[in-house]
Amino acid sequence: MAMTSLLSRRDLLKAGAAGALSTVLLGSVKAAEPARGIVGQAAPELNIPYWVDGNGNKAAAFSVAANRGKWVFLKCFQHWCPGCHSSGFPSLQQLVAKFGEHPQVAIAAIQTTFEGFSTNNRAALVKNQQRYNLAIPFGHDTGDESAPHGDSRRYPNTMLSYRTGGTPWMVLINPEGRVVFNDFHINMQKLIALLEQQLIV
Repeated sequence: MAMTSLLSRRDLLKAGAAGALSTVLLGSVKAAEPARGIVGQAAPELNIPYWVDGNGNKAAAFSVAANRGKWVFLKCFQHWCPGCHSSGFPSLQQLVAKFGEHPQVAIAAIQTTFEGFSTNNRAALVKNQQRYNLAIPFGHDTGDESAPHGDSRRYPNTMLSYRTGGTPWMVLINPEGRVVFNDFHINMQKLIALLEQQLIV
């Protein structure tokens, strides 16, 4: 079924269509538990202290607010996460290859470290950026390693504000600044088809 028969541009931009969009982009994969994600809500600003640019150099923070009017895709990962390497990063490569230079799309990767703090560290940003040839901003968002397990302070800001369930985790924000997808898995081919239809070329 063609994407245009599922969702119109106006529907996609409405928060009310977020649930339908999530279903489409998940494909046949089961959605995360309802307590996860913030689909339909305004996208919170990222509160991440450390970023590198597309060349691996320390950079200013990537801002969701500054990219209002664009489709924003955020990919959360941890260096030691098997799913991030088997599917998350390869899917991200496809998206970056297609829309990495598009003026109406902003893409960023965020290492949301809530475990394995010595491995999922700042050095892993550039390591993964180079391994997958991803010339996009990478941020390092870490919780407090000294906080006891189960304490919310142990979780990074992005996990708390976007209610992510771990890694890999994908977030899609529409040009109006609403979260329209927020889950573990995404059908990247459907997302690419969706963006091709929605973007002004």
